[in-house]
Amino acid sequence: MHVVIMGCGRVGSSLAAELEAAGHSVAIIDQAREAFRRLGPDFKGVTVTGVGFDRDILREAGIERADAFAAVSNGDNSNILAARVAREMFAVEKVVARIYDPGRAEIYQRLGIPTVATVLWTTDQILRNLIPEGSRSEWRDASGEVCLCEMHPHSGWYGRAILLIDELTPARVAFVTRLGVGIIPDEHTVLQEGDLIHVMVAEADTTRVEAILAQSPEGERS
Repeated sequence: MHVVIMGCGRVGSSLAAELEAAGHSVAIIDQAREAFRRLGPDFKGVTVTGVGFDRDILREAGIERADAFAAVSNGDNSNILAARVAREMFAVEKVVARIYDPGRAEIYQRLGIPTVATVLWTTDQILRNLIPEGSRSEWRDASGEVCLCEMHPHSGWYGRAILLIDELTPARVAFVTRLGVGIIPDEHTVLQEGDLIHVMVAEADTTRVEAILAQSPEGERS
C-alpha cells in the first residue's frame, strides 16, 4: 500500500514508522519542515512541506496512487477538509481523520468519514481503518488464553444474521460498533457494511476465525 499522512506530530510520525515497518510506502505532509525530525534518520518515505488539503501538495505526496490517507494534524477543520479532498477529489478508498471534538467526530462518522476522537488509541485505531485485514487484539485475560478481538469479515457476510458468526466459528460476537455506536447483537441483528465486529475467542482459535471470516459464509456451509 501507499499511504499519505497529513501531520507529522507524535501520532503522525508514529503512524508513519509503524506503516513503514509493515512494508508499506509512506508520504507525510506537514507545514513545518522541522516536524520531520520526529521521523528519525531511518525513515525512507517521502516528506512534503505544505498544507495537507492543497491539491498540488497532495499530488506531490502521491495521493493519486494512494491506497489510504490519514489526516492527523492538530486542527479539526484541516483534518476534515483534507479527508474530504482525498475521498471526493482523488477517490482514495480508505480515509480517516483525527478529530479532537467528540461531538463533531460523531457527525463526520455518520457522514461516512471514519474519525478517531480519543488520544490514547489514536495510532492503533487509525491503523485498523487503513489496513483492515486480519484482526487486532483489544483485551486479553490474565492467562493470555482468551482475547477480545476486532475482526473484519468478507463482504459476503453483509446482510446475514450476525449470530451466524457464532454458528460457523469458534468465536462469540461480544458487540458491534456501527456508526460509532456500540450494539449488543441479538437474533435480529444483521451485519451491515462498515460494521466493526468484536468477538471473544480463544487465542489458539484466532487464526482459524480470521480464515473463516476472510471468505463468504457459503464456503463454510458447504
